[in-house]
Amino acid sequence: MHLRSYSRIALRQWQTYHSLNLPRQCPQIARYFQTTSRALVIKPFLLADIGEGIRECEIIQWFVEPEARVEEWDKLCEVQSDKASVEITSRFAGVIKKLHYEAGEMAKVGKPLVDIDIQGEIKEEDLAALTEPGQGEESQAQAEDMAAPTPEPTPAPGTLPIPEKEPKPKGKHASLATPAVRHLTKELDVNIEDVEGTGRDGRVLKEDVYQFAKQRDTASTPSSQPTTSPAPTSGPQTETVTQLSNTQHQMFKTMTKSLNIPHFLYAQEIDFSGLSKLRSRLNHTLAKVPAANDLTKLSFLPFIIKAVSMTLTQYPILNARVDTDPKTSKPVLVMRNQHNIGIAMDTPSGLIVPVIKNVSSLNILSIASELNRLQSLASNGKLTTPDLSGGTITVSNIGSIGGTYVSPVIVEREVAILGIGKMITIPAFDEEGKVVRREVCNFSWSADHRVVDGATMARAAEVVRAFVEDPDSMVVHLR
Repeated sequence: MHLRSYSRIALRQWQTYHSLNLPRQCPQIARYFQTTSRALVIKPFLLADIGEGIRECEIIQWFVEPEARVEEWDKLCEVQSDKASVEITSRFAGVIKKLHYEAGEMAKVGKPLVDIDIQGEIKEEDLAALTEPGQGEESQAQAEDMAAPTPEPTPAPGTLPIPEKEPKPKGKHASLATPAVRHLTKELDVNIEDVEGTGRDGRVLKEDVYQFAKQRDTASTPSSQPTTSPAPTSGPQTETVTQLSNTQHQMFKTMTKSLNIPHFLYAQEIDFSGLSKLRSRLNHTLAKVPAANDLTKLSFLPFIIKAVSMTLTQYPILNARVDTDPKTSKPVLVMRNQHNIGIAMDTPSGLIVPVIKNVSSLNILSIASELNRLQSLASNGKLTTPDLSGGTITVSNIGSIGGTYVSPVIVEREVAILGIGKMITIPAFDEEGKVVRREVCNFSWSADHRVVDGATMARAAEVVRAFVEDPDSMVVHLR
């Protein structure tokens, strides 16, 4: 009945159109009302540059899946570069059509990350899939089918049925973990998907990884195995190939480039006795009256960082970088006015170099506060790209771990680096010839010999030594 009515209506419209005697080219107007092809509205979302020199990063966690609706600034995924973890957000509102990578794969900068239909509308079946369980007849029917009990075999007479232990559902962030935890899983050869996290929303913590590895190793060891270590077996030498971590891979590339720079080393001993006394007095004061940023203790490093910055004012060449003039293709020096001092830090993920920005405008307390902030973020794997970029010179305090002497390697795009050794106590002679107690530390400078000569480096190192050995003189030059 309805089909006949629709046919009669269409016939009347066709007769009316012919009675108008329109020109033949008029039907071409209809082309302006045609819709755009669906393929043209699906846009590839490219992975943008997330740091200096970073060309790839690992997909840690997806927050979306195909056919999911996203709004502008919604989180798409979390990626981990060789330096930090970054959350990627969407620039468009639309529907996710394709994920170009799986979790754990390496994504290339500048290549498509996801495909987003920025004009797409959610279909009825997609809407039902995105709504809460129980809404929609089809979803409810599927839920009822899945909830229907399945017949179980009847236990033999005289035996009790053994209840099956239902697996505990994982949280929505069960496979999300910090870079330090993921580095630990690689060291212990643990699949993070197998670990039951006890953190928030099921996040996997270090303790969870250690516990899982302990239970695994215990289960794989026979109970009859003796507690003492067995004697080494005779046989051929075996070698196991281990893939580099992201941090090690980036270090491999960076240091390979850095060693193309012709280094020269300049070292000297610094007397820390005066600085040690000043630090003790300041820490005694801070213990009574904490600073505005709740700082209660100072280390030697903020004083050294400030001394380096004050020296760069007199020797700006150490704050420069070597580049090539695009017009003449000749090497040039690019001078930089801000002192952005990178601090090499040992973290669970490996060696990273966060940067304290514009040190010349900071006092000792501000430097110490920023240093504490960066160290806290580094230990938790939460450093951002701005925290790790823009360095102009680097300080490496290897003495905090051990070692009296060090030959540091210059960071790419810099011309100098300072390595600080371990402070030791030695007997020395004072001006009157008496034996006194001295606290000394070795400063090792590496400089780019293409642009920095030995005399310049020696003079600059002497300025740093003077500030550290006589810290009261720093007050005269503070801004």
